[in-house]
Amino acid sequence: MDTLNPPLPRSLADAWSDLKAHADAGTPLEADAYRLAFADPEFLLRRETRGIRMQLEMLKPDLAQLEQGIENTVVVFGSARFSSMEDAQRIMEQARASQDAAAIRLAERHLRNAHYYEQARQFGHLVATNNAPLPPRARLYICTGGGPGIMEAANRGASEAGAPTVGLNIALPHEQSGNRYLTPSLSFKFHYFALRKMHFMMRAKAMVAFPGGFGTLDELFEVITLVQTRKSHPIPIILFGSEYWKRLLNLEVLVEEGAISPEDLNLFQYCDKPQEAWDAIEAFYKS
Repeated sequence: MDTLNPPLPRSLADAWSDLKAHADAGTPLEADAYRLAFADPEFLLRRETRGIRMQLEMLKPDLAQLEQGIENTVVVFGSARFSSMEDAQRIMEQARASQDAAAIRLAERHLRNAHYYEQARQFGHLVATNNAPLPPRARLYICTGGGPGIMEAANRGASEAGAPTVGLNIALPHEQSGNRYLTPSLSFKFHYFALRKMHFMMRAKAMVAFPGGFGTLDELFEVITLVQTRKSHPIPIILFGSEYWKRLLNLEVLVEEGAISPEDLNLFQYCDKPQEAWDAIEAFYKS
């Protein structure tokens, strides 16, 4: 008879408490038709509920940033593999101690690229200090992918200036957590790359791409394409490190072959100093 008279629906807190108790005890969940739908991980992870998960991933970071007054950001992209100068020097010391030629070559590369970390750190500090006198909702805040390397550097510079910093991290097979310079309440984790990139653009008033790999290129060309096709409002797009970018990308070929218009090369500009990048952002909005 008990099965014909199920208990009254549990409160929302009770539903989540049950899930946490299972997780804490390490016991697997069993299928439960009577479990509240939003508190049923097996249901939410079905292929058919993907749209719901995408909606949630869109909504959660948006509401959190609105509540904390984050309306305008400067998005900084760049390699997760570039070390700070202190880390690069430590790596070199260890390599020399090992007398391993391959390790020394790798350490030399870390040292060679460490200046990009330091410049991203300076840039983050510049953005934060120049916006500190403004009302909170008028300020530009540093936003990165939340990981190590260049992302950490930009967050670090802003954090050292006392400003909140945003991180939009991504769940990857090799798990990475948000860097330690993120504001905890503004450190978000995404499953979907598409939703993460959408969040980058929702509040972006400028984008600065430091040297990086496939991820940086993906994000850079996404932004250029959105601005070129007017799917996004125009923003300053800055390629930091002209030697790196011009060696990597010969975009004039696209003009020569008629794949883009000559004026499309004006969608971005090169900079080599943190102050130069900040001046370019200010000039864009004063013009």
